[in-house]
Amino acid sequence: MISFIWSPGNPLPAGTGGSENYTVGQVRELTRRGVPAQVVTVGLGTDDGRDDFVDIPFLSLPTLAAVGALDGTVVFVNEPHPVPTRRPAFLILHNPPPIREQHRAFAIEGTRDRALIATSRYAASLWSSYLDVDVSTINVVYPFAEPCFAAQARPDNRTGTTRVLFAGRLSPEKGIYTLLETLHIDVIEQDVALTFTATTAGADKPQGKIIERLLREHPAITVVTTRRTPASMAALMTEHDIVVMPSNSQYWHETFGIVSIEAQHSGCRVIASDDGGLPETDCGGVLLIAPDNAETLAWGIRAAIDSGPLSLSARRYAGMRFTVEQSVDTLLTVFAQPQPSPPATIIRQLEELILAPSVEAAHTVRVPTGTTA
Repeated sequence: MISFIWSPGNPLPAGTGGSENYTVGQVRELTRRGVPAQVVTVGLGTDDGRDDFVDIPFLSLPTLAAVGALDGTVVFVNEPHPVPTRRPAFLILHNPPPIREQHRAFAIEGTRDRALIATSRYAASLWSSYLDVDVSTINVVYPFAEPCFAAQARPDNRTGTTRVLFAGRLSPEKGIYTLLETLHIDVIEQDVALTFTATTAGADKPQGKIIERLLREHPAITVVTTRRTPASMAALMTEHDIVVMPSNSQYWHETFGIVSIEAQHSGCRVIASDDGGLPETDCGGVLLIAPDNAETLAWGIRAAIDSGPLSLSARRYAGMRFTVEQSVDTLLTVFAQPQPSPPATIIRQLEELILAPSVEAAHTVRVPTGTTA
């Protein structure tokens, strides 16, 4: 059994972010292959989000300590809780390292005896510097787009407009405020053939509620209900031409950017910040721009319009990259191969070596001249 430990005390939400899609997609593909896998939630009973994922096995545990009794492979998602497990556990680092000093000790302690998995080369490098470990000791398992994104038919665009979608969470780090600034740049504001749409993803959080109200008041952007399944999100993306990902780079760095590959598999061009792991998501349809810059986002949109729709051949090429099959193949390889000793083990071995009794030096016996030893 492969158990993915979701954030304790939190239900697994549908349609809100990359780590959720990654976790659910991995479990779905593993079970399709006949490999037992499950999402494990803590402290919620059956009110843990399972109703939105009827095809995914769930297990609810009363306490975090109960994770220690699980058999098989244990994979912590995002949060590095220092819980003893029967076998060496893994930790998937979906988020960048915390920037607040008070969270540093928790991150370092919880990663000391875990085999680490990052979601991009950028994320592996970022965490290796933060934890002061060799980057080669951090495995990379890329996220993926579910098969429905490449398979969803694109209806003909008969609107006479270029349709732009913001599909990220309604939170500052995803660049929503940069997009709002861009709506007032003259090369965008004066183009009546441009339409903008955002979903309510993240509006369940306090800051998301505020941002949703701002968007609904803006005359240039339409807000639609978040899509809670990959199939419904794929259908939404194929009704758009451009997906924007103006992620903030001041205090947040996207470790990958699953929306980017979903959009390209759907046949959309993507305008993304040239920051974090976003450059690694390029399947042939990404235009990178300077982050935190409304002017460059505006001209990025204009460049995407001038480039025209993504061709069928370009979409097919994109759909062959970052697939769930490729991702799970890599994950299973990581589970099967010997892992480097975690920092905690190395430190413990060095401490034992230092405390070990020294070997007494051999005594030299002087033999007087003319005698036989």
